[in-house]
Formats: sequence, C-alpha cells, structure tokens
Amino acid sequence: MNSIRKLASHWGCRAAALSAALLLPLALPASAHRIEKRFPVDGRPVVIVRNAHGRIDVKSWKRMEVVVVGTHTSEKNEVESKQIDNRIEVNTHLKGQNLTPAEMEANYEITVPEETELQIQTGSGTVIVERVYGDMTFDTVAADVQLQEVYGFLMVKTIGGSLICTRCAGRLSVTSISGNIQLFQPQLDFARVQTTSGNILFDGELRRGSYNLKNYSGIIEVRFSETDSFDLNASTVLGSIENLATLKPDPRGARRQVPRASNAFIGTFNEGHARIELSTYNGKIRIRPRD
Repeated sequence: MNSIRKLASHWGCRAAALSAALLLPLALPASAHRIEKRFPVDGRPVVIVRNAHGRIDVKSWKRMEVVVVGTHTSEKNEVESKQIDNRIEVNTHLKGQNLTPAEMEANYEITVPEETELQIQTGSGTVIVERVYGDMTFDTVAADVQLQEVYGFLMVKTIGGSLICTRCAGRLSVTSISGNIQLFQPQLDFARVQTTSGNILFDGELRRGSYNLKNYSGIIEVRFSETDSFDLNASTVLGSIENLATLKPDPRGARRQVPRASNAFIGTFNEGHARIELSTYNGKIRIRPRD
C-alpha cells in the first residue's frame, strides 16, 4: 500500500476531479503534441509507464520491438520515453501545481512483444492491456484497469479504480478500497481479491484453481453452471448469503473454521476440483446459476 499512498499524496485531492473527467479518444486535435519512438529489444523486456491522467493502451505483436506513441494537448505537461538496456520507461512530466485534468492528460498507445513485463502507475483514466504474457503490476488512485487475455503474475493495487479481467490466466492479486472487481471467464490458478466497499463478480468455469474473494461491505457474486466442480466456504458476520448451489458435505472430511458469529455455507459441488472462499463482514454473498 506504500506505493498507493505515494500516488495519493502526489496528486492530493485531485483524484476526485480526475475520476469524474471524461476520457477523450486518441484521435489527435490540431493542437496535439505527439511523440513516436521505437526501441529494439530482446528476450522479455520490461516496460514501465508513469502517468497522472489519461488513457494507456498496451497491445502485443510478434516483433522484438517496443513502439510508444504519446499524445497531449496541454503545454502544462510533456511525454517522454527512453530505453535503458532491455527496460523501456515512459513518463509524463507535469509543469506546475493545481493543474486541471485536461492540463494533466496524456494518452499512450504502446505496442510490445508478446512476452513483456509491465509496471504501470497512474492517477486516473483508463488502462487497457490485451494479449500480453508476462508479470504485470498496476498501481492506481482512481484509474480503471481492463485486462483481456493476459497471462502471468498480475498484481493490481488501487484506491477507487475498478478492474475488469477477461480470460486472464496465471495468478491474480487485487487490493482496493472502493473499486469494483469483475472476473469473466478466468483461467487462473490462484486469485486473491480484497476490497473494502466495492462489489466483486466471478463469472466463469469453476473446475480448477483457488479463489479467495473478500470485502467488508458490498456484494460478492459467484455464478456457476451444473458442470462446475468446486469446494465452497462462504461466510459473513452481519451480512447475508444467498446460495442456490446444492452442496454436499466435503468427502475429504476437512474442517474449515469460520468466525463464531458467522452465517456460513460450507460444502462441495460435484467433485470439488476448484476451491472458492468468500467472506464479507456486513455485505451480501450470492452464489447463483449462470444464465
């Protein structure tokens, strides 16, 4: 959480205004400033992006080259990219204090080799990553993160941003204060998702992997099909649980402890191949059939 606090203190109370700002498409107005740089790389490069506000699009191709296209319209910031060995760093430099979202906005289109490690820090806006296979970290104040068909160790830390993860594979760790988390068709071996007041949605096959979904308040919803196979441990202290899965006792006879004052559903669905643990203090847990 140290990196989140640094971002929050850096931008201060701008986060609320930033999250409300509308994102513009990457089409360039006449007054836009634009850079385009190409960096030859080998092996598995590392790409680091630091941005205050705007849109960051990262896509892959089969070339061993990183291409960075950065645009901004304000004279109050400038975009920069440089190469150090096999590491590419992309930075937005702000000029002045108390800047508006429009003055801070910089947008990036970045194309990377398929096997690339990403480290992205941003205040607000949107981060979109598609078909990149490498370890990734995302550290945001209020930016929304959208991942599609990515693979690796994925770590997301945010204060108020959301996460949509579609067909993500590997291992996932998410911590948030108020952001909503949605996992669609996950192919993860392991996922740990924790948010204080945000909602969590899991919509995908439950036939493998281990998933731990937790919040203090809000809704945790898991959707399953009749062909899924999972062990379930769902508990709440002051909230409610709606379970529409027909569970049977754990055939392995494992004992799983829940808080003494909890309401809980514990059991196995089909053979129990996947493991899913759901917990909330005063929120709602829903286990429902997939439409």
